[in-house]
Parts: sequence; C-alpha cells; structure tokens
Amino acid sequence: MNSENALEIVEKILFRQLTPIEQLILRQSWSGKSYEEMAHNTNYSSNYLKVIGFDLWNNISTALGQRVTKKNIHLILPKYFQQESVQYRESFPSISVEEEILNVSINTEIELLNSPLPYNSFFYINRSPIEELVCAEVRKPGSVVRIKAPSKMGKNSLINKITQSVKEYNYKTAYLDFKEPDKVVFTSLDKFLRWFCSDISRQLNLNPKLDDYWDDDIGSKVSSKVYFQEYLLAQINNPLVLVLNEVNYIFEHPDIASEFLPMLRYWHEIARTQEIWQKLRLVIAHSTEIYIPLKLHQSPFNVGLAVKLPEFTTEQVQLLAARYQLEWMSAEHIQQLMSMVGGHPYLINLAFYHLYRGEMALPRLLQNAPTLAGIYNDYLRGLLVRLQQQPELALFLKQVLIADKGVVLDAIAAYKLESMGLIQLDGNLALMSCELYRLYFRQQLEEVNYTILSTQRQSNLDKVTQYDYFKQYLQTEWRQWTSEALPLSLIWGDIDHFKSYNQFYGLGAAHTALQQISIALCDCVKHQATLIARHNGEEFVVVLPQTTTDIAVTLAEKIRACVQGLAITREDEVLTMSLGVATIEPSSQLYPDMLIAAAQQAMIQSKKLGRNRVSV
Repeated sequence: MNSENALEIVEKILFRQLTPIEQLILRQSWSGKSYEEMAHNTNYSSNYLKVIGFDLWNNISTALGQRVTKKNIHLILPKYFQQESVQYRESFPSISVEEEILNVSINTEIELLNSPLPYNSFFYINRSPIEELVCAEVRKPGSVVRIKAPSKMGKNSLINKITQSVKEYNYKTAYLDFKEPDKVVFTSLDKFLRWFCSDISRQLNLNPKLDDYWDDDIGSKVSSKVYFQEYLLAQINNPLVLVLNEVNYIFEHPDIASEFLPMLRYWHEIARTQEIWQKLRLVIAHSTEIYIPLKLHQSPFNVGLAVKLPEFTTEQVQLLAARYQLEWMSAEHIQQLMSMVGGHPYLINLAFYHLYRGEMALPRLLQNAPTLAGIYNDYLRGLLVRLQQQPELALFLKQVLIADKGVVLDAIAAYKLESMGLIQLDGNLALMSCELYRLYFRQQLEEVNYTILSTQRQSNLDKVTQYDYFKQYLQTEWRQWTSEALPLSLIWGDIDHFKSYNQFYGLGAAHTALQQISIALCDCVKHQATLIARHNGEEFVVVLPQTTTDIAVTLAEKIRACVQGLAITREDEVLTMSLGVATIEPSSQLYPDMLIAAAQQAMIQSKKLGRNRVSV
C-alpha cells in the first residue's frame, strides 16, 4: 500500500476530502518524515503541522474505533483495508500475474485500441481492488461512487465494467456524458435540467413527461426532484445506476455547477430517510478536482466511495505485454518503456501494439517517442493544440518543465493540466507526469514560445478576462485558506504615467514596455506567487498565500526596484511603479473583496505620496 492508497482509504473512512495540508501530513507521515522535516520543505511551522496532524489522527481514530497515530497508521490502514476487501475478493477470485501470463491465449486477435474497452475485453487489466470495491459499492442503496482520473487513464473502461456488473442483478442503467449536449443546453439551469431529465427518461424507455411535473413556481431543481421521485423512480422496480461522465465540463459553467452539484448531494442525503431514493446509485466520473466554490455540506465530491485511478504497476505492464504476445520483453525492457511513459494505460497499450506488429524495435520506438516521427505524435499534437488554445496553461506548464523539482501553480491551472494528464500533483507541488511529456513539450513550447507569449500579452491589453479569472481564483481558494488560518498577502501595482507614455510613444512601444515589465515582475516573485494577473492594462496583481506583510513588502520593493532598473525611457525620466500591499488572515467573516480594496487603497496612497514607492 502506498501513500495514494492510504489517502483514498482515509477519505473514505472520514467521508470527506482531506484538505491540502492534511494530505501533505498523511503523505509525508507515510514516507516516514518527521514534522520537522515536513516544516523544512514547506512554509508551515512544525508546531502548526503537529496541531493539524493531531486533529487528523483523532478523526481517524474516532471513525475506526481504535487509536491511530502518526507512528502506527502504517499498521492500522492495511488491516482495515484487508477486512473491508475480503468479501469483495470472494466475489472476484484473483490469480497471480505469473499464472495469468501462463493462461494468456495466443489466438486472441489484436487490434489497435482507441476507444474505451468493452467490459469483457481481453486487454482490460484489473487494478485490484478498485473493480471489486466500486462494483460492490454501487449495489448499496443510495450509494455514490466518484471516479477521478486524467484523460485516457481508463475511466470509461471501468464504467463499462460497472454497468455490466449491475446488469447481472437486473439493475437499470443510464449514462450521461457532459461533453455531448449542445452549447445551448448550458445557457440556463432550466434548459440543463430539462435535458438531464429528458435524456435519462429516454434511456429508461419512458416517455418524457416534463411538462406534467415542471412548475416555474417551485423552480427547476425542485421540479427535477419531483420528476425523479414521482415519475422516473416510481416507474422502475429495480435500482437505477446513473453514470455521470466528464462532470468536470460543468465546472466551466459555474452558474449551473453551483446549483446542479449540490442537488446531487441532496438526492444522496434524502436516500437515508426516503426509501424510493435508495433506488438511485450515482457514479460520478471526472478528470480533475472541483475548482468552483462549493460549501462542504453541499458538495457531492466529499461523500461516497472515492476512487483515483492509478497508473499501471510493473506487474500489470508485464501482464499486458503477455496479452500482446510479447514474450521477448524482459523486466529490463519493461523498465525502459516505463521510464519513458510511466504506467499510463493508453501510452503503454499503443507501444505494445506497434511492438506486436513488428514495425520497429523497442530502442527505436523510445528514441522516436518524443519526436514528430514517433508513434505518439498524433496524441501529443492534440495536447499541444489544446495548450496553444489556452496560452496561460502553456505558460504554467513551462514553469513545471524548467523546474528541477515540484512547483506550486495557480490551483485552477494545475487542475486543468492534471485533467489533461500532463502533470501529477504531490500535495500542492506540480510535477511532469512522465519523461515523454517533458522531452516533447520542452522542445515544442520552446518553438512556439513567441506565439504563446504574444497571444498572452496581446490578451493582457484587455484584461477583463484575466481579472475575472483572478477574482474566480480568489473566491475558489478562499475556503481552503480559511481552513489553514495563515496570512494571505496581495500586492497591487500600477505603472506610473503609463497612459501618457502610451499616447506619446505609441502602442508598439507600450506593448514592448508591458512585456519587459511583465517578465521582470514574474522573475521577482516566481517562487512565492501562486497567481499574477493584470487589470486595466497597466495594473498588476500578485497573490501571495502564506506570506506575512513584511515579506510581501520586501517583494514589492524588489518589484519596484526591478521596474525602475529596466530604465524604460519616458521623456527625461524612466517608467516606475507604485505598489500597495495588504495582508489578511482569511476567515468566514472576511471576504476577498476586502483584501482587494485594501491593496488598491495602499497603491493609491503610494501615488499620493509621490509615486515609485510601496505603501501598506
């Protein structure tokens, strides 16, 4: 059992997601790190970590009914997991990898696997005990199963397994993929919920009767509940497993997500008291963490069984090699391939298919892998196109590429990059997922760097979008910062006399000046800031979590000096920047707008005092 397995078990035991700092403590404790060692590698004090850890161990102890500590959790969790899994494993008898390899048929027809695998595919590799756990969980009344994994990690193949397993019990199933509906469906909550109810009705071979149950006076959510309770669930005798795939697409529509997701949570909760709702079993699949603000008691992402699909292990890759009839592949060959692509199921499958066809030897396949001539070119190019369409993500990815170790990214950007499979998150630190991505994107992003930066900077001239993104980010992270009870600082900077500079020297010179100042500012705070945004053309905002006022002022002075040091000529002087610093300890009684207003006011004070200075 590794730290990720332990995290999944603890979140299942506590029926909630651990906070980032709790995840850090659990992972580091599992690795044998002391609180002092944890503190050395983070901005937290060892005493603060001990307080959070003490509460975490107490919560786990209460849930399990036995004393759990930092020292004995290695012993407790495996025993708990073994006890919980024994009944599932009786239903799914397993054999060793060696036995499976010996049983592989050499007569199986091998084709290129592009789509989700059928439930009975010869090439489906069980990631035990995940299959056993989820198939057992959906048979529980009113249950929720949450499956999280990046693209092409096997979510849909696992879903096929789940739906087939419940059909053996005569359960009803319905499947919705939120990538499918037209854009117009997401223009209002009412349209969305009518589509939601109508599609499920048709899959159950029931005539949609929305108008009989929809009532504007009670609203769309209550109408949906009445429709399910009095019509859909009443019409079926057996349980309904409702699969909601690619739920992360709803995150792009906050107005809908903030209503729809709490509705799912409510439906799960009323199953405790209303028998008819026990028929409904939810399977929620998504490729990234939720990044819209939801209160803990309203989120469906902290209830039920949480499953995070891991990469294949070495043994599982060996088994898959045998199924591709690659008997010549030794442990060393397997290690060479995994050093390039990790245990990513799709990348491993694609390599094995080409090796099976004898198109090239393994050394050549690995040599060409990150190039345009490689077998992964189409797949990698698709990822590159998505980055070019979202240049801010490309810039964040480049931070990870050039770093020697994990880096802290803006939370929303990190979640989006993780959903693409490009990075892995270890606590708050982002790391490249595999060497293939590192080699390919280091070259490709270097070549398109000018284009990406130009697109980003051009869009910065009209920063309504990015400022909205900054506001959304602040709202999203506020709840987490509240739980950490640590200082949050904001630097607000405004380039002095920039409007007159723009009018006198022209748009081209203004663009160049903005580029120089942007780069200088990023260099000044690249290790401390989690987000740098631009507002109204010449204003910059720097978000500094876990940063005291003194440190923020020091950074602001560094920015001020760097901007002045660029010596961008303005008549007989040079361009300078006035900055304001504000610090707050987030809480439920305080709001992000308070911090923004304080930082802006401090910047205005710098202007009044003569510009080219820092005020608090």
